[in-house]
Amino acid sequence: MDSKNASTQALLADAPSLIDYLTDDDRQHFELFKEGLSEAKIDFVINPRLVRGLDYYGRTVFEWTTQALGAQGTICGGGRYDGLVEHLGGRATPGVGFALGMERVVLLMEALQVIPDTYQTQADVYLMPQHPHCESAIRELARALRTHFPELRVMTHIGGGSLKSQLKKADRSGAEIGLIIGEAELDHRQVVFKPLRGGEQETLAEVEIFNRISELKDTSWIT
Repeated sequence: MDSKNASTQALLADAPSLIDYLTDDDRQHFELFKEGLSEAKIDFVINPRLVRGLDYYGRTVFEWTTQALGAQGTICGGGRYDGLVEHLGGRATPGVGFALGMERVVLLMEALQVIPDTYQTQADVYLMPQHPHCESAIRELARALRTHFPELRVMTHIGGGSLKSQLKKADRSGAEIGLIIGEAELDHRQVVFKPLRGGEQETLAEVEIFNRISELKDTSWIT
């Protein structure tokens, strides 16, 4: 399927499409994956003949491409390999991996003129969903924060876990503020605003979060 031979590609033109033979479970996973991309406003094109390491990839393979670099448009590519760790003798472990061309990333940053003067690894705000149903709202809040405050370093928790474990990771991130959405907050369009370095926790309406962060930008909390 990855062949550049014209006669081989001609044979593949009428070949069955892999996407028509997904199991119900895999199809549901694929639909949720596409929904996540759409929510994140990431443009994508479904390519049923995309080939990447068929020995170990499963469910999802991807390539990230750009039109800003001419013919050298592939920036990175990878996919899921949920069965790889177990195949090598470990316990069943979900996994995803990718290969990324650092030089092309630098060229892309130069082409888009987005190279910052300095790099910061410490987060300012750490977002924590308390239920899978809340993850979409957390992602939307993260996008809105980055749009309103481009200089803000926003980190979103992934992988579930208890609130206690999420707060530990929030603390390790160096963030000054934790934003938490549970099912109750989701129902009332609210967010728990939790200072992580001292201060009183509050439950605020979503729109109030932006005002509060604007106030804090003038203090030492967010640099």
